[in-house]
Amino acid sequence: MNFLYIFLIGLNLIGCNNAITPPMKFADNGVVAHRGAWKAKQLPENSIAALRHAIDLNCTGSEFDVRITADSVLIVTHDNDWHDLIIEENSYSVLSKIKLSNGETLPTLRDYILAGMENNNSTGLVCELKPASSKEMNLLVAEKSIALVKELKAEPYILTYISFSYDILKRILELDPNANTQYLNGSKSPAQLKEDGIAGLDYEKSVFKRKPEWISSAKELGLALNAWTANTQEDLDWLVANKFNFITTNEPELLFERLKASPTQKGYELVWSDEFNYKGKPDSTKWAYDYRFIANQEKQYYTDSPKNARVVNGHLIIEAHKEQVVNELYNDPEVLKKSYLKYAAKDQYANYSSARLKTQDMASWQYGRIEVRAKLPNGKGLWPAIWMLGDNVKELGWPKGGEIDIMEYVGFKPDSIFGTIHTQAYNHTKGTQKSKWIHIDEPNEKFHVYAMEWNAEKMSFLLDGEVYFEIENEHKTINEWPFDQKFHLILNVAVGGSLGGQKGIDNSVFPQKMTVDYVRVFQLKN
Repeated sequence: MNFLYIFLIGLNLIGCNNAITPPMKFADNGVVAHRGAWKAKQLPENSIAALRHAIDLNCTGSEFDVRITADSVLIVTHDNDWHDLIIEENSYSVLSKIKLSNGETLPTLRDYILAGMENNNSTGLVCELKPASSKEMNLLVAEKSIALVKELKAEPYILTYISFSYDILKRILELDPNANTQYLNGSKSPAQLKEDGIAGLDYEKSVFKRKPEWISSAKELGLALNAWTANTQEDLDWLVANKFNFITTNEPELLFERLKASPTQKGYELVWSDEFNYKGKPDSTKWAYDYRFIANQEKQYYTDSPKNARVVNGHLIIEAHKEQVVNELYNDPEVLKKSYLKYAAKDQYANYSSARLKTQDMASWQYGRIEVRAKLPNGKGLWPAIWMLGDNVKELGWPKGGEIDIMEYVGFKPDSIFGTIHTQAYNHTKGTQKSKWIHIDEPNEKFHVYAMEWNAEKMSFLLDGEVYFEIENEHKTINEWPFDQKFHLILNVAVGGSLGGQKGIDNSVFPQKMTVDYVRVFQLKN
């Protein structure tokens, strides 16, 4: 009778304890604070204070580094020495005499885990086990870490174990088959990790830029994607756009800002992109060229020469040159028959060269968000553009097929860009085009993001994330709204022409280039 009474009291206590301490549920934002959230508050890296701040920020995870001392104490620190004392050659009692800059004692792994379990229901511990001086020591680090986590009943608080040592990760899985592990080295393919039971790739961000196919492969295999250490707006935006599960950063506050600003927050998914993480000619599976003279009385002759279009240092360069080029359209009778193009047959030579790239016949989209991060050429007579044409333009002709000018810029008005649509009813030949100019800060020196969001009801033009112009569907005819079809993308730098050449051409500025950091196309999930 007394035994039953005690047993029931025990059940009640367990129930009360579960009610007070709910199961751990990691925050669903993917933000992993690298060595804790230390930078904004100038805290020591890998300090308990930095861990606590990561918890206060509600990060998904807080990463920290684990090493082993000469007397087999697991401690939290990054380098293999602590103030010039080799960690594996000194005891914890010696090492701990030197405090962290905020006065904390050099934390043991026990202290750190206990701190991470206190008043924390959202931030997982990302435990990086640093490779030791030998394979035997590596295995000891893994064994002692798993034993400590089990002793403290801290398993629900461990988001993942990560390491540059494959031996460490495999030993962890032998000791705890349910443990979540991610490899740091960047040398193994997703397929190899899957085969060995490793749950994810936690690679330096440049690995994914060199091998973007690993992103899709990891997703197909159900592996977690993590990247380190991403600290710039550009890198963070790229990782967010590609829907990485985790992003390890020294700038968690900035990452939270970029998450809020990302198109993915509106339900968009990245469906096509070129990040230009290669060298040479533009990717021929994504871009085609237009050639020679095209229209608008423009003076440039379009080529596929690397001088005019190339990829270097992670950027697409479209460059206009002042040079004499043989005009293959000279005196062409077919060209002379076309009123909009016959100017192109008059001269034996062109005086400028440039490039015009397009996704026609390779990629086109109906609705979505198209954004391009670019820096613009400078000088009177330059006319760069980021724009789109309807796929049926060959059948219907211009402007009935529709044109969307996401961004146009003319060198004689250097502090402004504009967005425009052209249709059968609204176009520049009639002076009825729908268009708006906006001031832009240093477009030739700074990168800006030029974007357009488009659905069946309206089209919005954005500069650096801010909408400055909207056009609504009047629900009349195709003459007013030919935009319920697929459009392809065009990037070019024109010289002179009916708009760009209105104030003449300054020949002293050449060569001039548009530098494109990336092109991304998003569409709504459904």
